[in-house]
Amino acid sequence: MSGSNSSNRAAARAEPLGLTVHAMPSPEVQDQARRTRSGRIKMLLVLLVCAAPVLASYFMYFVARPDSRTNYGTLILPTRSMPALPLRALDGTPLQAASLRGQWLLIAVGPADCTEPCQQRLYLQRQLREMLGRERDRVDKLWLVTDDGEVPAALRSALSADPAWTVLRAPRDALAAWLEPAAGASLDAHLYLVDPMGEWMMRFPVDAEPARVKRDLERLLRAAASWDRPGR
Repeated sequence: MSGSNSSNRAAARAEPLGLTVHAMPSPEVQDQARRTRSGRIKMLLVLLVCAAPVLASYFMYFVARPDSRTNYGTLILPTRSMPALPLRALDGTPLQAASLRGQWLLIAVGPADCTEPCQQRLYLQRQLREMLGRERDRVDKLWLVTDDGEVPAALRSALSADPAWTVLRAPRDALAAWLEPAAGASLDAHLYLVDPMGEWMMRFPVDAEPARVKRDLERLLRAAASWDRPGR
């Protein structure tokens, strides 16, 4: 028996001890992960703080307004972000769509020949902006030309008069994927309102009544006064 025990102990000593080794994360990896999480949380907090005034003003206008207070234009809910439109100036110079942010945009859409209804919309754009008085510098007049035709010289001269329109070419199909007319109306038939964040948020009726459009604009500008300032 003793010989047998001695033999077993010797065999146990000879047999290698099997251990499973688990790799431990290095301090550098753990520290990097902590920094990444912390950076993401801080970024989200900054975005929330920046967006809070905008969200609050829209809540006051869209949700908390009295029932008796109705808007004339059609509210676009949810709003639609401006896409990366392939914009060009009339001379062909490309322009980034993001450069239009920072101002309220009152937008007209249509081909370069701009017949009588188009000219009436451009005239309405001008009148509405002037009717806003000291708040007018918060609104830009934007005409998006939907073809490569030549804008008539007389119209170009009128559009360059101070304060000048912003006139850019944009493919019609790209605009139609962003802006939407009322049922049965054409894309050209409306004025569209885009906020300084680049969100399309209102569409005005065909042959809109200037006084009622002005009232909507004044309410929106007043609601956004805490976060929107003139100029980009």
